Amino acid sequence: MQIQKYFTAILLLTIIVVMTNACKDDNPNNSNAYIPNVPVNFYISPNTIDFIPAGGWKYYDNEGYRGIIVYRIDQYNFMAYERTCPYDPQKDCAQVEVDQSTYTLIDSCCMSRFNIIDGSPVSGPSTYPLKYYFTEFDGNLLHIYNGN
Repeated sequence: MQIQKYFTAILLLTIIVVMTNACKDDNPNNSNAYIPNVPVNFYISPNTIDFIPAGGWKYYDNEGYRGIIVYRIDQYNFMAYERTCPYDPQKDCAQVEVDQSTYTLIDSCCMSRFNIIDGSPVSGPSTYPLKYYFTEFDGNLLHIYNGN
């Protein structure tokens, strides 16, 4: 009978430890879900007025939550990212910029770096990628949107 109580106690303790660790996150605010989802729906002319060369980028500070970075991969492919860093998006300083020396996106507040091609974290505390927006290019106009 004593052994059964011992094993029951061990089993309960094991279940409690597993359940509490399963829900752990090193930063509970570390999620794109905490970046407000604002409507994004605008057009630019990357070949003329809003010229962006292949391998170049441009900031659109009046779009998105804290601005959008549009990066031109090549003649026809673009990426558009929210400038708000997903690590701690409530901080006013949590805004990414292009680091020209490494072609990464960096948040100088938490020092997280992100790949400019796909927005994935490269270094720093962020484990989440940058929030991205859809892009459609018809050869003249680039449509940037999120479906809202």
